[in-house]
Amino acid sequence: MSRRLAHIGYALPALPLAALYLPVFSYIVPFYAAERDVALGALGTALILIRLFDAVSDPAIGWLSDRTPGAWARRLWLVAAVPLIMAATWAVFVPPESAGLAHAVLWLAALTLGWTMAQTPYVAWGAELEDSYDGRTRVTAWREALVLLGTLAATLLYVLGGEGGAGLAAVALLVVLALPVTVAAACLMAGEPRRPARRLSLAEGARAMAANAPFRRLLLAWFVNGAANGLPVTLFVFFVGHRLQAPEAVGALLLAYFAAAVGGVPLWVRIAGRMPKHRAWAWGMIYACAVFASVFWLEPGDVAGFAVISVLTGLALGADLALPPSIQADVVETDRLATGAARAGLFFALWQVATKAALALSSGTALILLGAAGFVPTAAVGASPPEAMAALTWLYAGVPIALKLVAIGLMWRFPLDRDRLEALRAAQPA
Repeated sequence: MSRRLAHIGYALPALPLAALYLPVFSYIVPFYAAERDVALGALGTALILIRLFDAVSDPAIGWLSDRTPGAWARRLWLVAAVPLIMAATWAVFVPPESAGLAHAVLWLAALTLGWTMAQTPYVAWGAELEDSYDGRTRVTAWREALVLLGTLAATLLYVLGGEGGAGLAAVALLVVLALPVTVAAACLMAGEPRRPARRLSLAEGARAMAANAPFRRLLLAWFVNGAANGLPVTLFVFFVGHRLQAPEAVGALLLAYFAAAVGGVPLWVRIAGRMPKHRAWAWGMIYACAVFASVFWLEPGDVAGFAVISVLTGLALGADLALPPSIQADVVETDRLATGAARAGLFFALWQVATKAALALSSGTALILLGAAGFVPTAAVGASPPEAMAALTWLYAGVPIALKLVAIGLMWRFPLDRDRLEALRAAQPA
């Protein structure tokens, strides 16, 4: 089988897994708040607590997947996660009429555990498929393109399904039907490379990871940028519905955003082929900040202007998705060269912890602050007080810009590029 077909096969499960992302962080909170009468502050607190659980489960599963023997080590974890994800998705997205906070917390926690069992070994598997600087970008580009297509499909189904509970049920059906099929295809089409047999003790591994300066810097930049991205994801429905006063436009605007992001992935892959990946990612964040600043000039009803912003920032999302995981795969190789052990699972587990923690802390804090500012999601359009609208705008656009500027500063002079990686390889004993 050709290398490209192996990459495509590997990427397929990303579609149904990604279909969960936007609903969980953008649609579930408004649904449970409006249709199940669950308080925003309680939901925000629950999201933070669930992500704190991830701080334990992600590293544990990453460490275990590194130590799982055999040619199917990563794939076994992905297969085992499928039934849990299917059951939890249906419970969260299609809850009974009596469902309240306890139901949401229980099944969101189960969904998060299943997601971790699948996602952490899955991305580690991708990091091991290629060993070249640019080849890793191609692997992540295929996967993240399927992530965007999954997000796009979920958005389209949500809108066509009638939004609210009916839209969530349509998304749940996609996940339940597509996940087992795509996981089976990936397991058959993409093999797993042989990994070094050497294992480190927890103390040895912790010391080696702490000494890996590129990893520390990349993880911090990824966390900060993830928090920046998590705020608009969480607040998108509220911003369009209450700040722009155009709730009917939510679906179309999301479709435009993610459709543009699909086109942005090959663009940023090409740019990264002409400069170091970390510099290409920094330019993507700079571009996103410049475009997003125009949000402050929008007035109620400016749907066309916001559609332009959505398309332009969607192009930037391609850089956020395709480039950082490829850089992380390079960082994992530096650890393997230094220690002789294969620890992609643990590295990407911490990557997932940072991803989820950034999203949970940013979204949870935003919901708490928004509730404190007097914002009521069930209020009539245009009825929220001015201070609530000001808080919504700053949380949606101002704070993300500030956070991205921090991430840019961390990545601009990142110490690992193509030449440095080749030098590290050349220095290894024959």
